Amino acid sequence: MRLKPLFFSLVIGIATVAQAREPAQMPVLEATAPEAEAAALSAQFLERYAYRPVPLDDALSVKVMNKYIKSLDPDRMLFTQGDIESFAKDSKKIDDAILNKNLDIPFSMFKIYNQRVTERMTYARSLLKNGFDFTVQEDYPLSREDAPWAKTEEEANQLWRKRVKSDWLRLKLADQDEAKIRDTLDKRYKNILDRVETYKADDVFQSFMAAFTTAVDPHTDYFSAKASAEFDISMKLSLVGIGAVLQERDGYTTIRELVAGGPAQLSGKLAVGDRIIGVGQGEEGSIKEVVGTRLDEVVQMIRGEAGSMVRLDILPADAGNASGHRVINLVRDKVSLEKQAAKKSVVPVKLGDQTLKIGVIALPTFYEDFEARRAGDKNYRSASRDVEKLLVELKQEKVDGVVMDLRDNGGGSLAEAIDLTGLFTGKGPVVQQRNAAGKVEVENDDRSTPVWDGPLGVLINRGSASASEIFAAAIQDYGRGVIVGDPSFGKGTVQTVVDLDRVAGKQEPELGQLKLTIAQFFRIDGGTTQLRGVTPDINTPSVLDPKTLGESSYDNALPWTTIKPAKYKKLGDMSALVPELESRHEARIKNDKDYQRFVEDAAELKAQREKKTISLNEAERRKEMAAVAAKLKARQEAGVVVPELDDGLQANERSLSANLALENARKNAKDVLQTEAAAIVADVANILPGKEKAAR
Repeated sequence: MRLKPLFFSLVIGIATVAQAREPAQMPVLEATAPEAEAAALSAQFLERYAYRPVPLDDALSVKVMNKYIKSLDPDRMLFTQGDIESFAKDSKKIDDAILNKNLDIPFSMFKIYNQRVTERMTYARSLLKNGFDFTVQEDYPLSREDAPWAKTEEEANQLWRKRVKSDWLRLKLADQDEAKIRDTLDKRYKNILDRVETYKADDVFQSFMAAFTTAVDPHTDYFSAKASAEFDISMKLSLVGIGAVLQERDGYTTIRELVAGGPAQLSGKLAVGDRIIGVGQGEEGSIKEVVGTRLDEVVQMIRGEAGSMVRLDILPADAGNASGHRVINLVRDKVSLEKQAAKKSVVPVKLGDQTLKIGVIALPTFYEDFEARRAGDKNYRSASRDVEKLLVELKQEKVDGVVMDLRDNGGGSLAEAIDLTGLFTGKGPVVQQRNAAGKVEVENDDRSTPVWDGPLGVLINRGSASASEIFAAAIQDYGRGVIVGDPSFGKGTVQTVVDLDRVAGKQEPELGQLKLTIAQFFRIDGGTTQLRGVTPDINTPSVLDPKTLGESSYDNALPWTTIKPAKYKKLGDMSALVPELESRHEARIKNDKDYQRFVEDAAELKAQREKKTISLNEAERRKEMAAVAAKLKARQEAGVVVPELDDGLQANERSLSANLALENARKNAKDVLQTEAAAIVADVANILPGKEKAAR
């Protein structure tokens, strides 16, 4: 799944404590020769081998320019109309520039972007001296995605005056005094200023390539050598390091979490909140100070080969900023990323006088350790293997049904989607693929018998994409289980990854990888998940916005279409059960206060998204806040864990402990959708003939 690039939002997640410089002193960023070569080579591949080839011409050049501008300034708060008109002069030259291995255009645009960030943040900080009048009736636009660009400096200043006023008012409503508000906002805007000087050429190139590739196809992408390594880690759920989740806080690389069983946790030498101020390699290597260094660079310094040593200069969480540090030695080892692995739980569901046990398996991604599998490792890690083990355990626990929770699962390995389907259907076709030449191939699973043939439900949402949709669609087409949730993402295309270094005959990784669309998925019934996604049998409310998330949000998505169905035999007829399941579902949620609160919150969130502006009048905002507070109080009195009111702070402005407490509260809150999906599967078990109720 590929979301729209928002470069400005992305880069402000990496802060340093370096001092802001004047624009003239900013380092000059230029494309390297390998980057220029990678862009040209990518263009050749996309013209020749993409599923829907798009010629690199003036028309595509304009699209690339527009996407690049949007990635830099999505809310049109930085550039002026004059900037846009200046950029437009080169909008039809990008195609020739790429082929000529000249990337001066995007880099010169990024230079202007840097200047505008510096100007806007400097102005924002200047507004903090005098404060604001909150008795005035004026509004601030919540989204300016389609708004006109500021024509003059005065218009730009007015936009930022309202932005700063809005930030100030949020903190004021959270009962912060003026001195604290000034300090918080000055630090916030200064951090953005400071980050400008941390940008490197590969940041600019990656952002430009994202604009180029997505102009061709929403799911075509480019990975630098560094990004390719991160993708590999996400697929095999392991890396070699110390087993610590790191976060940048006020210029310090801070321990956010210790991975269970990792070197850091087993050593007992590190704690959450500790800060890494230096990194050294080996027993004798000198320690390099990393205060103010970008988080991704510190991470690369800490990772290494298994069995090697890394030395960390640690400033404890409770120590001051100048003393109390100590040096520790850790031996790197393979660390499993279990948070992204399949997990099971058992949900009891009361139906009349009996209580049924429903097993729930949450699968965040379709992972597979390709490298270990190619090497012949019989114990290689994969999603389907892990789920198979969990299903065996659930059968031993004598559950009456199973729910596969694929919410926010953006996909992964196609082979794993096929293998996972076979765990519930056995041998047979799972998905069809049509390539650019129109040739259709049917992908089958060859498992003789399913591991679980009892009642089954699949829980999906708008974030369920690609491999998740292949699985859900196959289960639906076979009539094997009931699909619950809201319509899925709608990604029905196939991508492959091309190693550009291998193509160019390079011995060292420097060109990166190109992920390009080469085929389209089709369901075994002949339809496709493309654009429309998988439609659930039982619909539930959604908190996600279909206008901004999903295939239909892309302006160049492939259309929905059909092909000839594959030859397959239905295993059941869930459509015959749906009316009764729907009736029971409606009766149950009508009296479920938790579910009704969720419905209410989803509707309120939708209404908030549809609001175009927010008032900057304090009296109006306090009235709105009082209504929210009253509702939360009523829920709290009913024994419901409720979130805190908006404190106006960004995540890195709260204490680490406060952020972790908020996350734990969300994690421990009742999952009403998962609970209801389990109840629906319990209904399936209750309705089906006795011989089909239990797993065999």
